[in-house]
Amino acid sequence: MASRSTNRTAVPEAKGALDKFKYEVASELGVPLSDGYNGDLTSRQNGSVGGYMVKKMIEEQEKQMANK
Repeated sequence: MASRSTNRTAVPEAKGALDKFKYEVASELGVPLSDGYNGDLTSRQNGSVGGYMVKKMIEEQEKQMANK
């Protein structure tokens, strides 16, 4: 079955930085994220990484907006 993911990076040049950020967050949360296959992780583990990434990005944006 072919992958039909519609997730696309809005700014392709940021992909490397987002990947690095993902691994940093996973490390902070204690999620054993590896480069490559991660099908052995639970949905909860994967979701916690994505959710925490969004939380940190929103916090950073709010800080930037408050300083303007």
